[in-house]
Amino acid sequence: MAIRTKIYKRLKKNQQGAVLIEFAFIAPAFFLILMGVFDFGYSIYARSVLNGAIQDAARDSTLASAAGSTTVVVGGTTTVVANVDSIDDRLQSAIEDVVPFGTVTVDRKSYFNFFDVERAEVFTDSNSDSVCNNSEPYTDENSNGQWDEDVGASGVGGPRDVVLYEVTLVYNRIFPLYRMIGTTNVQTIRSTTVLRNQPYGQQLNNSSTVQLTCDP
Repeated sequence: MAIRTKIYKRLKKNQQGAVLIEFAFIAPAFFLILMGVFDFGYSIYARSVLNGAIQDAARDSTLASAAGSTTVVVGGTTTVVANVDSIDDRLQSAIEDVVPFGTVTVDRKSYFNFFDVERAEVFTDSNSDSVCNNSEPYTDENSNGQWDEDVGASGVGGPRDVVLYEVTLVYNRIFPLYRMIGTTNVQTIRSTTVLRNQPYGQQLNNSSTVQLTCDP
């Protein structure tokens, strides 16, 4: 009996291996926080690169050369490519250095001035529902035969036009944190900027005064 008591007291005071047990309790939370920091940091870095890339691409697109084309020779084959496509390729290349497995989408819309950016076409809202319907008259400013919530025209526009650039980056998260917190593994980052094209020519008023009516 005395021997048993002696062994019990010795084991009670023995703390060898306690650190391992304590670490086993805190390890899941520690690694979860660590992955969260890495995932958040990677997302911030990717957003920073995307913002820088879109600023460079936007500045290049304000030049007269952006609306033209270039003849290139690839593997002995002569190909004519739009300069704006070359600008987009450089943008994507800059992003791929950081997110090689992402998908990049570029959207450009041109406007006559800054006031027009993402503005809806003017219409008479007879029923005050903020929607062009019930044969309400509207001005087809972009001449596409339908009322639009955004009056912008697709593309880089012309001299002195204002262009809205939006780049969307979609990629799969590289850390499995999403499985533990019940979210999606797809990360989407968007970046936008608005610049006016260089005054390389006379600006054309690309708005129409044609009056049409919305669908019933």
